[in-house]
Amino acid sequence: QVQLVESGGGLVQPGGSLRLSCAASGFTLDYYAIGWFRQAPGKEREGVSCISSSDGSTYYADSVKGRFNNSFDSYKNTVYLQMNSLEPEDTALYYCAVRGSVAKMNRVVCMSPYVYWGQGTRVTVSS
Repeated sequence: QVQLVESGGGLVQPGGSLRLSCAASGFTLDYYAIGWFRQAPGKEREGVSCISSSDGSTYYADSVKGRFNNSFDSYKNTVYLQMNSLEPEDTALYYCAVRGSVAKMNRVVCMSPYVYWGQGTRVTVSS
């Protein structure tokens, strides 16, 4: 059974850090595009960052570039999103999603439709 489980969310003060995890089970994350998306209350879902498990190439939305780092651990079959210098605007429900792909990551690849989604982990940035 294919499953994605996000974890690592929580309440953090502005300027703080969190590391989100997306653990895959039922399949191995080889040759996949893995995306991180978020949805804030009353807003549309937006793409945050994506990584290719084929070559490790990444894409970051302008709003998080320089603050977030996306990485893949093949041994743990897990993708991580390290979030630093968090801002109140980063408050949202964060999801990971995957689809099969060998393409080098870029914005178009990142924003293409995904097949499997996790249930999300909530991030709240507030003082």
